[in-house]
Amino acid sequence: MVVPMKKYAFLVHHLDYGDFLAGVREVGVLHVQPRSTDPTQEAGRMKLMHKEVSEIRTQLKRRKVKAEEVAISNELDGLAVVRSVLDLNEELERTRRELATLNKEIGQMEPWGDFSPASVARLEQEAGLDLHFLVCPEKKFKPEWQEQYTLEIIKKDPPDCYFIVFARKGEPVEISAEKLPDPAYSLPELLEKRTALEEAIEAINGQLNLHAARHFPALEKSLREIEEAKELAEVQGYTALEADEKIMLLEGFVPETKEAELMAFCEKMDIVCHAEKPSPKDEPPVLLQNNRYASLFEPIGKLFALPSYAELDLTPFFAPFFMMFFGFCLGDAGYGVVLLLGATLYKRRAKPEIRSVVTLVQWLGLATIIFGTVTGTFFGLNLLEDQFAWLGSLRKFMLNSNQAFNFALVLGMVQILFGLGLQAVNNTKQFGAKYALKPIGWVIILLSIVDIAVLKMASPFSTWTAWLGVGVIMLFNDPDASLLGRLGKGLWELYGITGFFGDLLSYIRLFALGISGAILGFVINDVSLRMLGVPYIGPVLFVLLLVVGHAANLLIACLGSFVHPLRLTFVEFYKNAGFAGGGKAYKPFEKRT
Repeated sequence: MVVPMKKYAFLVHHLDYGDFLAGVREVGVLHVQPRSTDPTQEAGRMKLMHKEVSEIRTQLKRRKVKAEEVAISNELDGLAVVRSVLDLNEELERTRRELATLNKEIGQMEPWGDFSPASVARLEQEAGLDLHFLVCPEKKFKPEWQEQYTLEIIKKDPPDCYFIVFARKGEPVEISAEKLPDPAYSLPELLEKRTALEEAIEAINGQLNLHAARHFPALEKSLREIEEAKELAEVQGYTALEADEKIMLLEGFVPETKEAELMAFCEKMDIVCHAEKPSPKDEPPVLLQNNRYASLFEPIGKLFALPSYAELDLTPFFAPFFMMFFGFCLGDAGYGVVLLLGATLYKRRAKPEIRSVVTLVQWLGLATIIFGTVTGTFFGLNLLEDQFAWLGSLRKFMLNSNQAFNFALVLGMVQILFGLGLQAVNNTKQFGAKYALKPIGWVIILLSIVDIAVLKMASPFSTWTAWLGVGVIMLFNDPDASLLGRLGKGLWELYGITGFFGDLLSYIRLFALGISGAILGFVINDVSLRMLGVPYIGPVLFVLLLVVGHAANLLIACLGSFVHPLRLTFVEFYKNAGFAGGGKAYKPFEKRT
C-alpha cells in the first residue's frame, strides 16, 4: 500500500534556520518539496565533487587488495586521498604513454640488432658516409639494388626486409623503400629505459593499492559528508525567503505514521508549522508499506515505476501471480528443489541488504516445486510415463500437455479479470464511483463470452449480460463527455476487445517456456545415458554431462522464467489494472550512515 502523507509548511526565523535544518535532518522523516529544477551554485559544486570522489572510490574498490594486510590509517582525510589519487593517475597515464612510445621505438630497433648509434655517427663523420636505414616489403626488394649501391641486408622478417645503404655524403639514393630515422639510442639502452618505466608504473600502482588498503574508510567518510553537504545545499535552495528574507519557508511531506516525531521536534524548538492533506497537484512522494511477503516483490515493481500517490499499489496483487508464473515457466520440481535448498543454505551467510532477495528465491523455488509436480516434471523426467506408476494416486493431480496449455489460458483470464476489477477500485478511489463502470462493463462482457464460447452454456442470461456490458461501456466510457461523445468513444472502446484476446494469448508463453525447459531436460538425460556406453570413462562422462547440462538448463530457464512473468505483469496486468505510475520515491532529509 501507499503510505498516506501529510504536507507540512515551516516558518523559521533566519537566525534559527541552521539549527532547524540540523534538527530536521536528525529526525530524518521530512521529504523536502523541490521548488525549482535549477540547483544552487553550491549544490552544483557539491554534485561535481561527489561525482569525482565516487569515481575515485570505484577505482580503488576495483583494486583487489586486502585491507587486513595493511593497518588502516587516518593520517589523510578523504579529499586529500582524492587529490593524491588524481596526481598518481596523471603520473600513471603519462608514464604509460611514454612506455607506449618507447615500445614503438624498440619495435623499430629490434630488427637492426645490437649496435652503437655513436659508432654510426662517427662513421658518417670520419668516413664521409651517409647510412640509410631502409625497410620495404620482401617481395618488392629488387636484387639490382645490391649492384647499384653498397647495400647490406640486415634481416628478413616476413613480410618485411630491413637493409642499410652506405653512400657518400650527398649521394642520392633512389630506392622505393621507407627510410627510417637514424637511431638515437642502442637497443640495450632502450630496453633499460623500458625496465625503468615498468618499475615506475609498478611503484605507482603500489601507491594506489596502498591508498585502497589504508584510506578507503576515510574516502567513504568524505563521500558521506559531501552527500550530506549536497543535500543541505539543495534544501537551502528549495527554501523560500519571506518578510525581507527574515523568515524562511520550507515545505515538505511526512508519512502520517512518522509525523509524531516531527511534531515533537517542532514543539521543542517552538517552530511554527502548518499540516494538511496533500492534493494530487502537490505530487507527494511515494512510500510503499506491505506485509513481509508482498514487500519481497517491491523491487520487481520498481523496475517499471512506482505508483502515483493517488492510485493503488499493485505490488501485493501481482505478487502471487508472479510467483505462480515463475513456477509455471520453470516447471521442473527438481529445479525448484535446487533453488529452495540453495537459497536456504546461502541465506545464513547472505548480507542483510540482499537477504530479502534470497527469501524471494526461496518462494520462487517453492512455486517451482508445486508447478513442477503439477505438470509432472522432475529433472527432465516425465512423471506421467508408465515407469512412474508407483506414484499412484499422486499422478491424478498431474496435468498433461493439453491440460497445462488450457491451465495457462485460465490463469491469464483470471489475471485479466482481476486487473479489471482493480481498475474499477482504483478509479473509484481516485475519481469517483462512476469511473468504475467501464472496467465493470468489460468484466461483464468477458465473463459472458467465457460462458457462451468456452463453457458453451449459451443461456439467455449470458446473452443479456453481454448486451448489458456493451451498454455500460457505450454510456459510461467517459462520464464527463456528452451523450454523442460517449457513443463515439464507446464504439472505439468496443473495438478494443481484440486487445483482450491478444493479452490472453500472451499467457501461452507460460506453457511454452515450461514445456521447452522440460524437453531440454529430457534431451540432457537421454544424451547423458548414452555416455554410459563409453568404455572406462562412461560413468564419469554421464555424471559430468548430467550436472553441467542441468545446471546450464536451470540458468537459462530461470532467466526466461523471470523475464516473461515480468512482461506479463508490466504489459497485460498493469494495462488492464489501469496502472498510471510516475510516482517519485520518498527520500527523507536525513543523516547518512
